[in-house]
Amino acid sequence: SAPALPATTLAIRCYYNMFASCINLTKAPALPATTLTSYCYVGMFGNCTSLTTAPALPATTLTPYCYANMFYGCSKLTTAPELPATKMAKECYHGMFDGCSSLKQAPQLPATKLADRCYREMFLRCSSLTHAPALPAKKLYTQCYAWMFQECTSLTQTPELPATTLAVECYWGMFRECTGLVQIPTLPATTLAMDCYKEMFEGCTALNG
Repeated sequence: SAPALPATTLAIRCYYNMFASCINLTKAPALPATTLTSYCYVGMFGNCTSLTTAPALPATTLTPYCYANMFYGCSKLTTAPELPATKMAKECYHGMFDGCSSLKQAPQLPATKLADRCYREMFLRCSSLTHAPALPAKKLYTQCYAWMFQECTSLTQTPELPATTLAVECYWGMFRECTGLVQIPTLPATTLAMDCYKEMFEGCTALNG
C-alpha cells in the first residue's frame, strides 16, 4: 500500500510520477492539500492499471500543470474525484484521465474562466464515458478543449458549447473519432479564430444529417 501523504501545502513537482507504473497499486493515499504548486501531481498515478478509485482532490485554486496526466493510463479507474475549481490555470487538467478506459462518468467542471490548454486531452481514450460534463465558459483560450474527448467512443451527444469568443485551436479535435456520437451542439460564435474548429468531429462516423 502507498504511504500516507499528510502535507497540505505542496512544492513544485513534489509528487511528480511518484507511483507511475505501480501496476499492483489498488488504493491511492489521501491527498488533503489545498495549496498546490506547478506540476505538483503530474503523472503521479500514471499507468497504475490496478487503481479503481481516485482520491479526493479538495483544492479550489489550481496552478499550471497541477493535475496533468495524473491518472494517465489507469485503465481500471471507474470513479473520478470531484473537481470544484471555478478558475483554471494553464494545462491544469491536461491529459488527467487519458486512457482511463473504464471511466463511465466525468466529474462536473464548473469553471467559467478558462486558461490555455486547460482541458486538453483530459478524457482522451475514455472509451466507456457515456456523458460529457457541462462546459459553461463563454470565453475560450488557446487549445482549451483540444482533443478533450477524442476516442470517447461511448459518447452519443455533446454538452452545450455556449462560447461566443473563440481562440486559436480551441476546439481542435475535441470529439475526434467519437464513433458513437449522433448529436452535436449548436455553435453560436460568429467571430472565429485560426483552426478553431479544426478536426472537431473528424471520424464521427455515426453522425448524419
